[in-house]
Amino acid sequence: MQTGNVTTPFGRRPMTLALVRRQVATSEIKAGKSVDKWKVFRDASEARKELGLQSNSLAVLDALLSFYPENELRQDSQLVVFPSNAQLILRAHGMAGATLRRHLALLVETGLIVRKDSANGKRYARKNGNGEIESAFGFDLSPILARSEELALIAQKVVAARTAFRKAKENLTICRRDVRKLISAAMEEGAEGDWAAVEEIYVELVSRIPRSPTMADITNLLDEMELLRDEVVNRLENQQNSEFNSINDAHIDQHIQNSKSESLNELEPSSEKEQGERTKASNRRMIEPLKAFPLSLILKACPQIADYGPGGAVGSWRDLMSAAVVARSMLGISPSAYQEGCEVMGPENAAVAVACILERANLINSPGGYLRDLTRRSTSGEFSLGPAIMALLRSNGDRTLRVG
Repeated sequence: MQTGNVTTPFGRRPMTLALVRRQVATSEIKAGKSVDKWKVFRDASEARKELGLQSNSLAVLDALLSFYPENELRQDSQLVVFPSNAQLILRAHGMAGATLRRHLALLVETGLIVRKDSANGKRYARKNGNGEIESAFGFDLSPILARSEELALIAQKVVAARTAFRKAKENLTICRRDVRKLISAAMEEGAEGDWAAVEEIYVELVSRIPRSPTMADITNLLDEMELLRDEVVNRLENQQNSEFNSINDAHIDQHIQNSKSESLNELEPSSEKEQGERTKASNRRMIEPLKAFPLSLILKACPQIADYGPGGAVGSWRDLMSAAVVARSMLGISPSAYQEGCEVMGPENAAVAVACILERANLINSPGGYLRDLTRRSTSGEFSLGPAIMALLRSNGDRTLRVG
């Protein structure tokens, strides 16, 4: 084995102290040490980023190892390979010459191989009278053998980090799913509590997930998401005598009874003064806007509203709000009643409320008074769109089953 002798590079390539240290290190390999060359290659592949290598660097290293005739790199064997660039290019799957030279230099720089140049820079081996290689000039693979334990340790850390990252992402996905479904169940079945505020926290957490998250990102978000899940579960467990059923049917029935017994003049302000007082009183309250639901869910619960959209269809929230203005006029809801609904509930949710009224229009005597009543109940927290939408979804589903 020809190691332990410091040689300088051929031509214009400079000599550095780092190269000296790497060449000296090859002379300190423990006697009798050996390692499977392909295992070391796999470890180097796992540690690629930590070593500063690129995929093409690994392709060149693979080609160099293929010129070593045995599977094991041994301390007492000849570890210098001397292929020409043409041979290397062939085994590196036709890599361009300039690319090959760049990645050979990178392998030298990272300390995985050492150049052992001849006097004229050619790569060759000189044999003795018995046909054995006496000296060789080319690329010395000794550093790979010398650093085999280091490469294995780096590879283990990389694999462990990748496994931990994958598990953390899986845990975040499961926790995120749990929180979303628990909140949805609580809202749909009328559980007590400000679930819209809880949902806002959830949406804010989800919006902070980066496109390419790091382990630190995932860990921090998972901690917060788990805390939110615990809070949701505690709220549900601590409710005494809670009945998780939709409260919307009771709201709807009560509103229908009220609207049947009360006239339009009784429920809607009859004068501009009364309307102004109602608006001022509403504006004095600190009202938190209701949470908008997915448009696809709205259209499934309230399919009739699509007929009033631009071109007879609703494809966006803007289309839904346009359709609600048309439907409002058709239902006889005054502009002031609709404006008040927009101010209290928000324009999107006011449009959803109109869509809900449209679905039950044949049961409501005064749509305008009914909308004002919903607005008033929203102001005091007595009405939520969630249960109303879910009730219409169930109603439409039952109707579809009966028709089918």
